Amino acid sequence: MAAISYVFTLSRVAQMLGEPEDLLYDLATNNMEPKDGCLRVLGPNDECVMAFTPFGIENLKELLSDLKETR
Repeated sequence: MAAISYVFTLSRVAQMLGEPEDLLYDLATNNMEPKDGCLRVLGPNDECVMAFTPFGIENLKELLSDLKETR
């Protein structure tokens, strides 16, 4: 398995998927872990940004699909 060389911020993924950031944040916080491709990136002053690997984006898409099916 190749090493992860890049991640996408939550904001970027929201734009890519055409979904609200808060919805994606809630889905990821409640259902995803680092092994699922959801990471936290620490910046200055311990600022934390949620980010996703390409695998994480696929997992997030599945969660969105499941959510929409239950609505």
